[in-house]
Amino acid sequence: MKLKTLLMSAAATLALAPAAMAERGSDGALNIIMWQAPSTMNPYLSGGTKEIIASSMTLEPLAGMTPDGEHYTRLAAEIPTLENGGIAEDLKSVTWKLQEGLKWSDGSPVTAEDVVFTGQYCMDPEGGCSQLAKFEGIESIEAVDDLTVRINFIDAMPDPYSAFVGSQSPILQKAQFQNCLGANAPTCTDQNFNPIGTGPFRVTRFLTNDVITFEANPEYRDPAKPAFATATVKGGGDAAAAARSVLETGEYDYAWNTQLAPDVIAGMEQMGRGKVSAAFGSLVERIHVNLTDPSSAHPEGERSTAAHPHPFLTDPAVRKALSMAIDRQLLTEIGYGASGQPTCNYVPAPEAWASDNTECLTQDIAGANALLEEAGWVMGGSGVREKDGVQLRMVYQTSVNAVRQDFQALIKQWWSEIGIETELKTVDASVFFGSDPGSPDTLQKFYADVEMYADNFEGGNPAPYLAKWTCDKAPSPANQWQGENISRFCDEAYDQLLAELSRTVDPAERAEIGKRLNDMLTKESNAIIPLVYRGTASAHSNTLGGVNLNAWDSELWNVADWTRVQ
Repeated sequence: MKLKTLLMSAAATLALAPAAMAERGSDGALNIIMWQAPSTMNPYLSGGTKEIIASSMTLEPLAGMTPDGEHYTRLAAEIPTLENGGIAEDLKSVTWKLQEGLKWSDGSPVTAEDVVFTGQYCMDPEGGCSQLAKFEGIESIEAVDDLTVRINFIDAMPDPYSAFVGSQSPILQKAQFQNCLGANAPTCTDQNFNPIGTGPFRVTRFLTNDVITFEANPEYRDPAKPAFATATVKGGGDAAAAARSVLETGEYDYAWNTQLAPDVIAGMEQMGRGKVSAAFGSLVERIHVNLTDPSSAHPEGERSTAAHPHPFLTDPAVRKALSMAIDRQLLTEIGYGASGQPTCNYVPAPEAWASDNTECLTQDIAGANALLEEAGWVMGGSGVREKDGVQLRMVYQTSVNAVRQDFQALIKQWWSEIGIETELKTVDASVFFGSDPGSPDTLQKFYADVEMYADNFEGGNPAPYLAKWTCDKAPSPANQWQGENISRFCDEAYDQLLAELSRTVDPAERAEIGKRLNDMLTKESNAIIPLVYRGTASAHSNTLGGVNLNAWDSELWNVADWTRVQ
């Protein structure tokens, strides 16, 4: 087995070069706008990309991924491999060594105990850790000495670069979070909003769903970085306003997630103030089908397919018909242009893991109608199909976004052509992707029949991403509504195959199992209905140097190296 040993790709080196001559704080203020406002600075309590990106300015993992999908060191001294002895020959453990002299932003030393504690924090069964899949297969985490951590696996782990690799699973300071384990995790407001970190910036003010202000971390390991003395992350508004603030008015330096139609972006870029960059990783715009009854009349703890199955979406024919009625090619053209590709896959990359499933790429309204007729769903006088007194009427929700609302309108029309009536619901993005366990409108609560959004996985190993869909990971009060299995999909055969994946060493065999898991979620069950394989797109000013868009990690992965250029 060949494991990657590259510490820093050429692309990463180029991104670092412009900042090499900078002096810490010499470039003044950095202004970033994220129209989906972050609701916490703790990525373990939110599965939202916005929280992961914002927190990456302060919190760091042991290692990250470059834009080329290669591992590089963050807090670790080197990437562990079989060759350097960091990975055990039996593949049942991986040993990480921390760099010497690392300090938290409060001046205290970073030690292996912080890494051990972070593992305990996420793996606590009462904590509702939204990144739990990153820790799949771990038996224990131990501190060998102050700078050495060993992660022990239950079975041989062919790809050990999951926990503490990438911005989804950074290291927390034990001293700050030690009273926040388990059910206490969401109650630690100060810790979750103002984490002490090792990154280039430290938080000075956090207003949930509004604004975050930072200052350069005086303890950052490179005394010449960051080049900016302060940074502001402003939330709210919409994608169009965020893009305009960079490309037209120049009010901001960087706008995250410019999810806009191609012609709209082209018009803004004509001002000559900046541009939109895109990079393909693993981001898929998709529809999730709720397999449980979304009625809020049921006790919250009973949201399961066993206790309260959905009145009609548990019928495979209905789910299949929903997918068949969609024209993915048209959605891609109007929503993303060259920065999108129609897809039938939940896992679109790396190439070895991408299923050859293309059946859904051809819209088939007639076939969908025939399928529903055969399943006993009869067209009623109102144009809505029904069976045994149950009508096909749905609530279809997503976040407020122009492209998503265009998608909703088209899909609603296509579904009406097969006898399904659809009510459209939009939720403010900061709420929809938020982490408030008390809100009824988060994507985890899923009080709707179908919902649409996109997220992605870090690095080149989709296994933790596929591990999100096991029966035990459904959101519920027991895990603070932070479970990752949004559709409440539960298939014993899927769980067993995932367990087989965790024991499989051969890369080709792992990829084949991954394809099978992907097809079980999509082609076979239609619990997830993929639409568009999207490039990650964000706008940046021409005066901002060092930006190197990264679709395999946080977009702000190298914010320490950004500079002001003329």
